[in-house]
Amino acid sequence: MSVCLLSRRMDTYISTADSSVLLCLGMTAAFGIITFYKAKKNQVEKTCISACGVLLLLLLEILCFAMLKSYVGLILFSLACLICYIYLSVQTMLPVDNKAVLITGSDSGIGHALAKCLDNLGFVVFAGVLNKKGPGAEELKRSCSRRLCVLQLDITSSAQIKEAYLKISEMVQNTGLWGVVNNAGILGFPADGELLPMSVYKQCMDVNFFGHVEVTKMFLPLLRKSKGRLINISSMAGGIPMTRFAAYGASKAALSMFSGVMRQELAKWGIKVAAVHPAGFRTCIQGTSELWAKQEKHLLENLTPDVKKDYGEDYIEALKNFLLHMPVHCDPDLSPVLDNVLHALLAKSPHGLYTPGKSAYLSLCTFCYFPLWLYDFYIGKMQSNKSLPSALRASEAKNKNT
Repeated sequence: MSVCLLSRRMDTYISTADSSVLLCLGMTAAFGIITFYKAKKNQVEKTCISACGVLLLLLLEILCFAMLKSYVGLILFSLACLICYIYLSVQTMLPVDNKAVLITGSDSGIGHALAKCLDNLGFVVFAGVLNKKGPGAEELKRSCSRRLCVLQLDITSSAQIKEAYLKISEMVQNTGLWGVVNNAGILGFPADGELLPMSVYKQCMDVNFFGHVEVTKMFLPLLRKSKGRLINISSMAGGIPMTRFAAYGASKAALSMFSGVMRQELAKWGIKVAAVHPAGFRTCIQGTSELWAKQEKHLLENLTPDVKKDYGEDYIEALKNFLLHMPVHCDPDLSPVLDNVLHALLAKSPHGLYTPGKSAYLSLCTFCYFPLWLYDFYIGKMQSNKSLPSALRASEAKNKNT
């Protein structure tokens, strides 16, 4: 029955079509041809051309043809195609041409993988490392080309930042530095915000925020010469509140806001700024079991007796299980992050924000556009923690007995 109704609607539409409707149909066809032509030429980002988007357009077309008047339906469908065409990020990618890029935190994780990736593509890479004689630095020297230069760069040391600047400026001279990727970062010990010592908050801010600000300020003159790119690797925790990440999330939120302000202020100089908010990827940021034991001991030593009693040492001990199981829930494939950083470096019109990884963009949208109670429920399900502080367990037990 519904098929017959749709067929009659289509017959009515065809029989009553006028020149304006045919013009709209022609425009729609033109949009489709241009879009697929650009996709074939690899000018359109493949991630944007999804089967879901095509299916939604098809369903909208059927709805427009079957349920609306002919001219209204076609105009609506044409507008939908126009919006999709505009949404498709048509990008012209710039050539590498030995562009010079500084990457901080190249000892391991994203920075290490990015240094290798960019070197393989022909960039001149300055890989800043915390330990120039460490295994990460030695691996870069061994596996990369002679273009790559490993630099001792603790971003909390003004002297080392200045030394790196002098060496890089001497090497790039008048061409300037094309990109600065502020990647270095620390996680700290994930725990309730009340439990974290002030030293953890300060350390996270020193590395994850103040260090990047100082690196940025030092190297901006070189970026101005090339009208290059500033890319800050923030975190999903820098855009949305997540339990146990009070110190880490606050420092990354500061970096994200700094990125936004720099994007606006540096536009007049031709410098483009991007923030990258990765979701859970498997890196070495969580540290080792020896580091966890040291951090836990430091945390316990700085708790007041009342707080220690209310939470209980067993609750604090259980926090290490979160660190232990963190890699299991993280993606070992860093390519989405590397692809986004490469896009930010070479796209003629890069995005201001990138959200690589599963649920990164969904979580951000849920937080921004839905009621907070829904976001809290959603993030609570993502970070389910059955462990309760000692005082709350005692209170529950008392309520059950009464």
